Amino acid sequence: MIFLTPFALLGLVTLPLVWWLLKATPPKPRKQSFPPIQILRGLRQRETDIARSPLWLLLIRLAAVTLLVLGLAHPVLPGEHVPTSGHGPLLLVLDDDMLSAPGWTQRIATAQGFVDDAAHAGRPVLLLRTAAIPEALADQDIPHPRPANAVQQDLNSLRPAPWGTDRAAVAHLLETHPPADVGNVVYLANGVASAGDAAFAKALRAQGPVQEVRFPDAPAVVLAPAPARNGPVIARLLALPDPSAPRAFTVRVHTQDGGTLAVVPVTLPAGAASADVPVDLPNTVRNRIDQVALAGQSSAAGTLLFDEGDRLRPVGLMTTGAADTPLIGPLFYLRRALAPTADLHEGNGAALLTQPLSVIIAPDGTLADPSTRQKIAEWVKNGGTLVRFAGPALAGEHHEAGQPAPTDDADIDGTAQPPSGQTSTDPTADLLPVALLDGSRQLGGTMTWGAPQKLAPFDANSPFHGLDIPADVTVSQQVLASPVADLAAHSWARLTDGTPLVTHASLGKGEIVLFHISSTADWSNLPLSGLFVAMLQRLTDHANGVSIPADDSLLAPIMTLDGEGVLGPPPPTARGLKASAFAETDVSPAHPPGLYGPRAARRALNAGTHLASLSPAQPVGTLTTPAGRRPDTPLGRYCLLAAAFLLLLDTLMVLLMRAGVVFGRKRLPTSTALSLAFLLAMASPASLWAADRHDPALAQAQQTPQPEQTVPPAPASAPTTETAPASPQSGDQGKSSVPGAALETRLAYVLTGHDDVDTVSRQGLQGLSDYTNARTSAKLGHPDGVRPGQDDLSYYPLLYWPITPDARTTPAQTAALTTFMAHGGILLIDTQGQDASSQNDGESSGSFAGDAPGTRSALRRVTNGLPIPPLATITDHHLLAHTFYMLHDFPGRYAGQPIWVAREGQAENDDVSPVIIGSADWAHAWAVDEEGNTPYAVIPDGADQRQLAYRFGVNAVIYALTGNYKADQVHVPMLLQRLGE
Repeated sequence: MIFLTPFALLGLVTLPLVWWLLKATPPKPRKQSFPPIQILRGLRQRETDIARSPLWLLLIRLAAVTLLVLGLAHPVLPGEHVPTSGHGPLLLVLDDDMLSAPGWTQRIATAQGFVDDAAHAGRPVLLLRTAAIPEALADQDIPHPRPANAVQQDLNSLRPAPWGTDRAAVAHLLETHPPADVGNVVYLANGVASAGDAAFAKALRAQGPVQEVRFPDAPAVVLAPAPARNGPVIARLLALPDPSAPRAFTVRVHTQDGGTLAVVPVTLPAGAASADVPVDLPNTVRNRIDQVALAGQSSAAGTLLFDEGDRLRPVGLMTTGAADTPLIGPLFYLRRALAPTADLHEGNGAALLTQPLSVIIAPDGTLADPSTRQKIAEWVKNGGTLVRFAGPALAGEHHEAGQPAPTDDADIDGTAQPPSGQTSTDPTADLLPVALLDGSRQLGGTMTWGAPQKLAPFDANSPFHGLDIPADVTVSQQVLASPVADLAAHSWARLTDGTPLVTHASLGKGEIVLFHISSTADWSNLPLSGLFVAMLQRLTDHANGVSIPADDSLLAPIMTLDGEGVLGPPPPTARGLKASAFAETDVSPAHPPGLYGPRAARRALNAGTHLASLSPAQPVGTLTTPAGRRPDTPLGRYCLLAAAFLLLLDTLMVLLMRAGVVFGRKRLPTSTALSLAFLLAMASPASLWAADRHDPALAQAQQTPQPEQTVPPAPASAPTTETAPASPQSGDQGKSSVPGAALETRLAYVLTGHDDVDTVSRQGLQGLSDYTNARTSAKLGHPDGVRPGQDDLSYYPLLYWPITPDARTTPAQTAALTTFMAHGGILLIDTQGQDASSQNDGESSGSFAGDAPGTRSALRRVTNGLPIPPLATITDHHLLAHTFYMLHDFPGRYAGQPIWVAREGQAENDDVSPVIIGSADWAHAWAVDEEGNTPYAVIPDGADQRQLAYRFGVNAVIYALTGNYKADQVHVPMLLQRLGE
């Protein structure tokens, strides 16, 4: 036995002191004559305290201290030497993949030692490598015994491969071509689990006794790409977990010419399997990064290459100075589409022109100032790229001459011509790529015969070529280009009817690009799709002279990494790779890690791209060190466990002795003996040792996070008072299978899976139903809790949906809610407070509202895919403000919160808004408990505010039941005035 911390043994010198302290007894009491004490002489004396500690208790305490000192000294039991046995050929299996490159010299030296032993014994050697073999050499690698000196020459010329192992192929090779009379197997492993390990272990054990050698001084480490480009983290470091101590690594950031931009120390905590690699560099310097590598561990797995797609292009977003309203602001979708892949700068035109930008994006209305247009035009002529978006302001610029806007497809047949003087001979003078017709074209709606148009496939000369077009992306309004002979040459994207969607034109050294739709979701749902993100990224790359393909274009390997992480010419086995296949292609002999394609379209294929984590492999045979010894057995943990057990035993003995139990004189009570036996069994070193040697597979399964539930899931324990949803029931004992909501009008609420939220929703809708029944002719039954996608929503006119931070929807739920809204149902969405953590700067309602963190992102998540029309804040002129009560405010539990409804003229179903979105927390204001009380306070106006909340709820119910029948009442004063005239 050896001690890793021998100085801790000095603690043993304290044992005499411990002995003296435990043996010490208080001095004998002095006798003093005191007459009143004579009264107590007749009392029976009971000795409950012992004069000194028993010898056995003293020995237990001394043993606990001794074991504690020994445990802190880290005793280790050296491993035994494993002799090389066997008389037949030696089967030497070597992991020579990218994870084996660290410590490669030590691996080869260890292999040479085993071959030398075989040579001295006159035994031939079979050498097998586990790295994937190129197809051209697969048939030539059938194992057969060879002399030891020939194998030694092969080992001297071996280099690690820049790809992973293929142990399943080695297992298949041993099964189809089994070597004869193998004496023993030596496996030099990298210790990392991979596919096919079970078959590989079975095949090796079938050949003979297996000795597995691992190299703890050269652990496998991988650099994987960061999940997001726009952030301080540029890579992730992956390693096998080591619970013993933290590990320190150094990461170097290089440019293409080999210069070092940064040296980053990374600490991997004890037991951790990954760590982020942060780099704090300006974006201009960060864009020069071409390679990130681990210092001192040269390997393909420890090298991360950057391509043109990893650069953060500087992009300017022009603003008008007004606040950007979430969901409907002109920069809302642009900012979210470009933030992950670009370096965004926001400001007016003058501020942006002072910065080194190659792309400026101008939403509708930002180029109204002539002086700003002139400065932007000069900037474009000097090589800049201007991307414009249409909208009401751009469409309105052409209405001054009185030319009406086309309203259906008959206006674009090529015969309509703009009035003379309206179309400039040089549209670039107005910073437009093509001349535009007056107004805008409406596709779909009650006043047109046309339908929203989908996008046509992109042409081969378009920078968008190769992008997949979702089938649900449509355009409902656009500005039209004037029909000219060369319009097709200026079009990068078109609709299915041939009208341009994106046009471009050169101006000096730069370029002008126009999206013929708005940057919001008012004219098209393109800004809501992933295609919008890809199109903007293509434009920024195009403006910087980069053309990264994403189609089936074949990119040839230009420079590839060898097993030691050095860039060089590609090997003869390397093949070209399709541009669309980089995301799902693992490194292999046909596709080694490296750079592919020409410089303007260069793509990087990294070894760690598809590695999420590294897990330790199960031993194949007897584990040994490179010296041929079994691993050392640490005994410190067992000494500490035994010390803890003895201290616990000492505590139990002292407690029993204080309870009056005298060991050796009195038999323990049965209950006390059973309790003591149970505690000793639970705290025994054997049980602790067994718990310490748990099954790794079971531990991994227990630590694997469970998939997140979607909302609304089935609640774990539904309230006893919850009403069954309106789905048909089978019915027992002759009961009708007709759902209750089909027999009476009911309100419904979405079940969130949170009992407290669902209870408040049920109580709130019950209180609103009772209030509506008492004051209107409507008769509402008790509310139902429903799960979209499972229950039939067609029975309900109004569906209340409280948003929780973990809310999510499935495609089936989104489809059910879409059908509900399309058939006239109204969705009342309530975030039940403001998400203050995600509000934009300067965005505050000025009134108090409860904090609902995470609800804003949850609202965006659950409404993604729903047919939400363009929204506007409700005013007292809206129909919802006077369907029953005349209201000027619409409070809930909180007052002064904005409410969003469909913009006038933008909703289907007779202009009835299919959605009402707010954060006033109406359910808590409406809630009535079983005793008829209102358990939740409303802020700040108490009972008067609760009355207004009920009235708003009545208006919402009448609005859902009757639609816009009261809309004509708005014009009653004007009609009466005219009748009077």
